[in-house]
Amino acid sequence: MDYHMKLPRNKTEFALFIGIISVLSVNIIAPIISCFEMGFSVATWRQALAVMPFIWLVVVVMVLLTNSPAALVTDKLITKTDSFNAHMIVNCLVNVVMMSLVLTVVGSWIGMRTISWAPIQQFFYKWPRNFAISFFVEAVIAQPIARFILKQKHLRTDQVRH
Repeated sequence: MDYHMKLPRNKTEFALFIGIISVLSVNIIAPIISCFEMGFSVATWRQALAVMPFIWLVVVVMVLLTNSPAALVTDKLITKTDSFNAHMIVNCLVNVVMMSLVLTVVGSWIGMRTISWAPIQQFFYKWPRNFAISFFVEAVIAQPIARFILKQKHLRTDQVRH
C-alpha cells in the first residue's frame, strides 16, 4: 500500500517527486556545506544562494543518472519482503553515496566557480561530512516531505475516481 500511495505512479509524478526532493535538498545541503567551508555568515549564505541554480541542475542530472543503478543495488541488498521503510532507507543510502561522491567534487567546482585539483586532493577529508549532511537531509527531511505530498495527491486523486 505504501508503495502505491507514497511513490510516483507515472512520469509526471516522478518529475514532481524529483523536483520536490531536489529543491529541498539543494536549498538545505548547499548552504550548510558552504558554511562549513567558509564560515557561518550571511555573506556565505548569499554566495551559496548565487550558485544554487547551477548545483540544482547538476543534482537533477545526477538523480536521473543514479536512479536505476541505485534501484539495482537496493534490490541486491534487501528482499521484496522487507518493509517499505527498509526499501526507502537503503535506496536513499545508495543514492546519496553515489551522488555525494560526484557532488563533493563538482559542487566544489561550482561553488568556487573554477575547476581545480583542490576538491580532489581534499576529497577523503570532505566527503564523509558531505555524505553525512546529505544523507540526514534526504532521509529525515526531503524524501519524507516528497512522499507525504505524493500520498496527499494520491488520496485526493483516488477519492475523485471512486
